[in-house]
Amino acid sequence: MMGDIEQLARPRLLEALEPQPSDALLAIIGMVRRDPRPHKIDLGVGVYRDAAGNTPILRSVKKAERLLNETQETKSYLGGEGDVRFVELMRELAFGPGTDDRFIGLQTPGGCGALRLGVDLIRLANPAARVFIGQPTWPNHIPLVTVAGLEVVEHPFYDRDTQRILFDEMMTALEGAQAGDIVLVHGCCHNPTGADLSPEHWDALAEIVTRRGLIPFVDLAYQGLGHGLEQDAAGARLVIAASDQALLAHSNDKNFGVYRDRVGSLHVKAPTAQIAATAYSNLLVLARTMWSMPPDHGAAVARLVLDTPELAADWRAELNEMCTRIRGLRARLADFDPRLAYIDEQNGMFSMLPLSPDAVAELRESEAIYMAGSGRFNVAGLSDHNVDRFASAVVERLPA
Repeated sequence: MMGDIEQLARPRLLEALEPQPSDALLAIIGMVRRDPRPHKIDLGVGVYRDAAGNTPILRSVKKAERLLNETQETKSYLGGEGDVRFVELMRELAFGPGTDDRFIGLQTPGGCGALRLGVDLIRLANPAARVFIGQPTWPNHIPLVTVAGLEVVEHPFYDRDTQRILFDEMMTALEGAQAGDIVLVHGCCHNPTGADLSPEHWDALAEIVTRRGLIPFVDLAYQGLGHGLEQDAAGARLVIAASDQALLAHSNDKNFGVYRDRVGSLHVKAPTAQIAATAYSNLLVLARTMWSMPPDHGAAVARLVLDTPELAADWRAELNEMCTRIRGLRARLADFDPRLAYIDEQNGMFSMLPLSPDAVAELRESEAIYMAGSGRFNVAGLSDHNVDRFASAVVERLPA
């Protein structure tokens, strides 16, 4: 009898869980680490590497960290809004000078935190809102939206085999959106394709979101790594200026090279200053339930860089060097074979190869070249000494 009671009283919780597949890109990191071959090429993880294959800490960041170490007097909490001056500087970087009190922002743990906070705000304001997302997209976009309880509407964006943006198909899909629906777009340096909207595309997108009452949500994760800070933000600025309401998730992990510090911010444009203040109060409550208060170090470093003229100038020079190196790698790949010419027409850290999963697996097994099964690879992961070997191995496996 006692045994039956003990059995009935046994708590059951974790037994109900189902095994989950590992994240494909995170799995690549593990495979690379376990591969003993010295000539392996890791093009899966999305970090910038220099000509020698290293992911450096920027000079400006190192100097700012030393300055922070010498001058910081406390490690007390910042508050839910984070580093307010950092948010102001990031707003100007994303939107340019002259924004008004309809714009609000909060510091977040990276761009991922900004996206999650944004979709939670959308769900709170309008649970019926649908989020239109072009395919292919960053693999974490859809999970971030669905975990917030919002409906995702996928639409065509890019054809991997023909290497072209399916803009007409995208516009057709958005014509079916309803007022209040969300359009999630990449601000620049599209991940995973590298295929960015042209100025004419941005004009058309601004027209349709205005005409149909749609709300743009821009993911700006690679500003400065495509064609420069201003040009990379031009499309986002255009479509947000045309919109009554908008959201922008801003990541600085890449353009400051502070990946592990998780530096980001969410910015929201409201119809009026009063509505903006209400939205801000809701953002603080939502952030409190997720991370309470954001981490300080990376944001403080970015703030010091931009608030110190000589550091800001050095950072912009370093960012330009990174951008120039990525453009050079793209040109080098494009020159290797006509079938790779499209790579030079794209932007940022990523492109997609029209390779089958079997071909990607063969590259991994026989050549120690690691990339996503979709053919997405990190252009900025190539070093000067392995780019030709990579191009040669890929060309051998491209469709005729």
